[in-house]
Amino acid sequence: MREVDPKLLEILVCPVTKGPLIYNREKQELVSKMAGLAYPIRNGVPIMLAAEARELSEEERAGT
Repeated sequence: MREVDPKLLEILVCPVTKGPLIYNREKQELVSKMAGLAYPIRNGVPIMLAAEARELSEEERAGT
C-alpha cells in the first residue's frame, strides 16, 4: 500500500462541494462528509471522480 503525499492531501478538496476531505488510511479513501462520498485511493493516487466514489452509509454520515 503506497502512502499519499501529505502535501497533496493538504490541497485536495471534494470536487462536488469544494469542501474538506478526511483521509481514511485504513480504507484508503478520502471522505467528504458534506457530499456523503468516499473517493478511493489506488496505488497512492486519489481518484477524484464522483462516478468512482462510493456513497457513505448512514452511520458514516453521522460519524459513528
